[in-house]
Formats: sequence, structure tokens, C-alpha cells
Amino acid sequence: MSLFWITGLVIALVVVRISHWWYRWSNPKCHGKLPPGSMGFPIIGETLDHFKPHGFYEISPFLKKKMLRYGPLFRTSILGVKTVVSTDMDVNLDILRHENRYFNLSYPDGLAKPLGKESLFFKTGNIHKHMKHISMRLLGSENLKRKIITDMDRVTCEHLSLKAGEGRFDVKDAVSSLITAHLTPKVISNLKPETQAKLMENFKAFSFDWFRASYILSAGRGLYNTLWACREGMKLIKDVYTKRKTSREKYDDFLEMTLEELEKDGSLVNEDVIVSLIFTLSSITQDTTSKATCMAVKFISENPKVLAELKREHEEILANREDKEGGVTWEEFRHKMTFTNMVIDVFVGTFTTTGYTIPAGWIIMIIPSVVHFDPEIYENPFEFNPWRWEGKELRSGSKTFMVFGAGIRQCAGSEFARLQISIFIHHLVTTYNFSLSKDCEVRRVPGVLFPNGISMNISKCSK
Repeated sequence: MSLFWITGLVIALVVVRISHWWYRWSNPKCHGKLPPGSMGFPIIGETLDHFKPHGFYEISPFLKKKMLRYGPLFRTSILGVKTVVSTDMDVNLDILRHENRYFNLSYPDGLAKPLGKESLFFKTGNIHKHMKHISMRLLGSENLKRKIITDMDRVTCEHLSLKAGEGRFDVKDAVSSLITAHLTPKVISNLKPETQAKLMENFKAFSFDWFRASYILSAGRGLYNTLWACREGMKLIKDVYTKRKTSREKYDDFLEMTLEELEKDGSLVNEDVIVSLIFTLSSITQDTTSKATCMAVKFISENPKVLAELKREHEEILANREDKEGGVTWEEFRHKMTFTNMVIDVFVGTFTTTGYTIPAGWIIMIIPSVVHFDPEIYENPFEFNPWRWEGKELRSGSKTFMVFGAGIRQCAGSEFARLQISIFIHHLVTTYNFSLSKDCEVRRVPGVLFPNGISMNISKCSK
């Protein structure tokens, strides 16, 4: 047999092998009926299409195309994982409410790696419930009212005052800084100034933005910075934790409370879980809240009617405040900022989707945000319209409004985020004139991204 025929035979066998592999990839086996869909290219699947940037007020072109062709439930492959995507509100609510009964929580390795396996996000069952209960000791309403709101108000006021003399500044960086400034001492008090500064920098350096980067180089750099922040931040926390255990001194902070939790008989958590929990709560709280604040500022600045109503509401709060020198009170936040909360409901909870592993090794990725753009549920859903929430109680969520999740995955930091954004808006609209740079832009990829940042200039209002 000539070399020509041997070469041809080898090529033919390779083509057959690749074709068979591609066919098996595109038509996965299943003991039952899989949802309709397509799997894209082998290994990478349809990852690039899923993460393609698009406008804030629109459904992802990838999702739109798939939903039109296959309906609200379809199969695909994202990040090398066989995935069923659900945009159906009834299915999503059922999944969130029945975690651990029919589904187990799971995330792609790329998302799970920075925070580690001990993170609150990756725990299930009784351990997750217990960790969430511990988290609420820091971020729940009672602690916000007793220990956090006063310093949150003071630090927000001080930071805005400093920024008024600096010219243009990045809103996300500013809000991240003020959150870490008032929250870090509540988490771990009595730190040496240099230790506290390092810890705050690690909290601020953490971000999932690397995961949404458009280019491999920037994604790799972002992942490295995030991994470094996690490693260094958790090391600092563990060092302080070790010193606390050998000391007899008592401190009024979250770390002390977790030490007491560890000492209880039959405790479900260990030292590594607690260290991870402290870092996770501190870093993700500042990351997500600062992004939501950026969106609020941008869309408020572009909607004079909304800004005017916010000014009216907050100036009325100032006029009725008994202590004219005092800051925002819990009573004002819960009962006097009705329109402010309607504005916040447009933005919060838009940063992540959740995945649940089903027995066959597939992932169900639920995307609750799609229902918020359904014209059969919301009139003109692509318009910025806070008045659509008027007269509705939205804190607990429903199948048509799941910005903070549902079931046992209800966001532990939701009330903290509302409070921080409300206080920021209060001081901004009552004390300052503000303007944003013309190149400010909000994109989804599918989470929120600011390609050019949100740059703002503020100056004190003339009385």
C-alpha cells in the first residue's frame, strides 16, 4: 500500500473519530428526555456567546435567541459544563425552594476557586442554614439598627464631603472604600492601623469582574488579583483569629461572636469555615453594594423626574427630623424612604445566577432576571420606572420578583445593601449637585460591568 493511501486512510479515520466525538457532544445521552437546545463547540460550548456584553436594559441576545427557538428551558454548554438554562419563573422558584430535596447547589470551578470550598455560597443543608444564621448576626436588621447605621451614616457623609473637593472620582471605588471603612471595625475591631489597612485593601481587591472580562489577558490578571486578595485576606483574618483564641480579652465585634459559636458543643462549623465566612461577607458585600450604587447614581442622573422625587422625599425627611444635627435613623429608613426603595428595587440583585447540579451531572442555571423584562407582567419593562413598584411589598420576593433570591438562598446582605444605598442617596441628593462623565456606561456580561467606570463630580448645593 502506497504512502498516499496510508495517509488518506489515517485522515479518514481521524475525521470519522472527530465526527463521532462531535456528534456525541451535540447529542448527549440521557435516560429520559432532555430539554431542546444546542451544545456549541466541544469543550468551550457556547461560553463566548453567553458572556458577550450587551445593554443593561435588554435581555442577553444569547438568551433571547435561545428562548425564541427552544422556549424558557433549554440545554447548552457553558464553561465546559453541560447546562440546562431556566428562565421560567415557576421552575426557578421551585428550584430555589426545594434545594437539598431535589437539587444540590453547585458552581463552575472558575467561580468557586477564589472563595474556596468552605465559602458560605458552596455549603448546603444544615451547615448552610447555620452559616446564614451566623451571617445575620452581622448583616441582619437588628445589628444594622443597633450597631451599623450610625457609623454607616457618618462615614458616608464624611467620604462624600472629602470627594467634593477632589474633582471627578470613581463611584464604585468611593463606595467600596466607605463600606470597608465602617464595616471592617464591626467585623474585626482593635486592629493595628497597618493591619486594618491591609485587610481593607484585600476586601476591596476582591471582585468577580475577572470572570466577565472580554479578553483572556485581562481575565487572567483579574483572576490573579482576586486569588491574591483572598489568600492574603484570609491569612490576615486567621492570624488575628489565632491571637484572639489565646487572649482572654473580649471584643464587641463579629469575630468575637464567631469564636463563641465555635466553642459551643456540637458546633457545625470549624475555624476554616469561619475565616472564609468573614472574608466572604466583607468582600462580596462591598463589591455588590458598590455596583448597585453605581447603577442607581447613573440612572438617577439621567432621569430628572426621578431625581426630583428623591429630592422631595429626602428634603421632607430633613424637615421633619427632630434632631437637626443627627443622621439617618432606622425609622426614617424603614418608613420614610418609600420611593428610594422603589428606585433601589430596579438595580439590586442583578449580579449573579445560580446553578444546581442534577443527578446526571448536568447543571441547571436559573436566571430570575428575565422575568423582570416580561411585557406580560410589567408594562414597558425596558424603561427605567421606579413607580412600577408603588404600593408593593417586595422585600420578601415572589416568583415575578426575585432580585434577592428565594428560599434558603435569600440574600443575607439584602437589608445592608438597601440601607447603604439609601443613605448614600440621602446625602447625595440633599447636600450636593452632581454630574457624571459622558462616557459612563453599564453593560451586562451577564452580570453588571462598567467598561469606563462611573465617574462623578459633586459640589455642595448653595443654600
